[in-house]
Amino acid sequence: MSEANNWRVERDEQGIVWCHFDRPDSAVNLLAGDALEQLYEILDGLEKDLPKGIVMLSDKPDSYIFGADIKEFTTLDDLSEAQAFLDRGHRVMNRLAAMKCPTLALVHGICLGGGTELSLACDYIIASDSPKTRIGLPEIKLGIFPGYGGTARTIKRMGVLAAMDIMLTGRTLTSRAARKTGLVDEMVPQRQLRSAAVAFINKKPPVTTRKWYLGMLDQPVLRPLVASMLRKQVAKKASPAHYPAPFELIDLWNRYAGNETRMLKEEASTVARLATTDTARNLVKVFFMQEALKRHGKQVEYKPAHVHVIGGGIMGGDIASWCAIQGYKVTVQDQEPERLAQTWKRAQKSFSKKYKKDKRALRDAGDRLMMDHNGRGVEKADLVIEAIFEDLQVKQDLYRSIEPRMKPDAILATNTSSIMLEDLSTCLERPEKLVGLHFFNPVAMMPLVEVIRYDGTADDVMNKALAFTRDIGKLPLPTKSAPGFLVNRILMPYILEAVIMVSEGKQPELIDKAAKEFGMPMGPIELADTVGLDICKHVAGILSAALGTELPSNLDALVEGGKLGKKSGSGFYEYKDGKIIRNKIESTQGIEDIESRMIMRLLNETMACLREGIVDGEDNVDAGVIFGTGFAPFRGGPINHVRDSGIDMNLSVLQSMQASYGDRFGADGGWEMLRQQD
Repeated sequence: MSEANNWRVERDEQGIVWCHFDRPDSAVNLLAGDALEQLYEILDGLEKDLPKGIVMLSDKPDSYIFGADIKEFTTLDDLSEAQAFLDRGHRVMNRLAAMKCPTLALVHGICLGGGTELSLACDYIIASDSPKTRIGLPEIKLGIFPGYGGTARTIKRMGVLAAMDIMLTGRTLTSRAARKTGLVDEMVPQRQLRSAAVAFINKKPPVTTRKWYLGMLDQPVLRPLVASMLRKQVAKKASPAHYPAPFELIDLWNRYAGNETRMLKEEASTVARLATTDTARNLVKVFFMQEALKRHGKQVEYKPAHVHVIGGGIMGGDIASWCAIQGYKVTVQDQEPERLAQTWKRAQKSFSKKYKKDKRALRDAGDRLMMDHNGRGVEKADLVIEAIFEDLQVKQDLYRSIEPRMKPDAILATNTSSIMLEDLSTCLERPEKLVGLHFFNPVAMMPLVEVIRYDGTADDVMNKALAFTRDIGKLPLPTKSAPGFLVNRILMPYILEAVIMVSEGKQPELIDKAAKEFGMPMGPIELADTVGLDICKHVAGILSAALGTELPSNLDALVEGGKLGKKSGSGFYEYKDGKIIRNKIESTQGIEDIESRMIMRLLNETMACLREGIVDGEDNVDAGVIFGTGFAPFRGGPINHVRDSGIDMNLSVLQSMQASYGDRFGADGGWEMLRQQD
């Protein structure tokens, strides 16, 4: 047995070498530079004293290899450094792939990025059947694609369509799905991993490659057709100007699929170039912001035995079904039984989508969710989540009726989107138990939850709320109680400016196009219709009263006329069978001005929130706007965008807008605060 810091190497009585990866002082294994160099030295030594076989495994519990060390990724200043970074990884993977004895990856737990690429460099991959085992190549989410040989080797193993599916989406596979697609050779119970590895080393079965008919797609005559199809699919979700990596990945395969050696070389050089782009730099920043949000709530362990949700509408019902999916016992209360029937129907759809063919999990989720017309769950609940109509008096009347029935130590959480907790708390006997849990619609898709406290919220209540949010798989953002909090406060001026432009005669389609070209996932007019114009008006009214903003008259007219957006079949757009009907854009003249007006309102309100300390620090502001609104991730958040594009340049545009359109574009004091920090 020998020691090599990150690696522990043992040779058993059969002559099989077991390479145990156990990165010191780290909860997970990362293929950092020193680990790669040490592995190369180990492989070099084993080549001189060739074993019967080599098995790569992890000594971390429920974790194989999380991938490369992304912190090292952030130190790459130029193309030459990035190329050296990628070449080092290729050198190790190619060394492993060239070993003259059988090599095998023994995967249990999380296996991502570089960990999957190391596995692909082995002859065989065996995975445990544990639900904790997930295998994937998520590099596309960082603005790159697999660059340690993973692109070429995944396609060789799985075929281009299956390989592109996991690389272009960045999704992870269960071991069962990985076995079905050919990504792994065998799936066995965890207790049988070692014996399965020995059997493979001894028998030396044929190395897995894609089926012959899948290889036909790599032929020069078919590649351009398949590449064109893939580009069209990707273009529906991403712009090549904003997210070049998926398109570069497709082009790499299209050009070099017939020559593996050349493809491996070009893979490294292409990823090196992508790694130095602003998109990659900003997406890495977003990754670290997301990881920082995940750390909130780690201070305490809080798993309420019973969650009671009051409000069976779309938001309340979806919060309840999400909590049930995450393993919580949940009751849902609403004064209208018909609404509870709809809640149950939507929940069943959510369960079916989540569990698909897993009938037992589907049944268990249904058992955890109970409709509770009479509200008996209030007395049993450790956490009560209120998600009723956005009206101060209605909410307070509810609080007065339920607080005497709640457990003394139960937490009362409100899903209010705009009402300050200071106002809500005045009717409570135990105001220290009040906290905000502001989910975003649709609950299943939006990752952020604003966890809101006011001066009266007890520290332990806040910590428990953060822990609960984290435990249900959401990103908790600690937020100060203020009008609109963070996300709605920043989003509403952006939407209202778009609404004002509609009243000026500009096409909704052109306005939405301008927003999408900036990088927004959905235009503001379509977003307003989707949220509901009545809700937009109500939230805007609260913010208007608190912040002195003006409400556009056309928004009021639409709501008064019953045109509430998608849910009523008509709003700024018309809808047929739930699908939006768009008119052809007559002219794109003035689209730059349209974009500037919307984005400058958003950026200016961002500066106000930064100045007021609605959340702690610039990164939390950026994270909140990205994960709460979908603000163009490739820009790294609104404050990061301001710094990248220039504070003075943006101020100049804002001043021009003020001269043209009025004082709603007056620069907030937060701009000067940001400038002083530079």
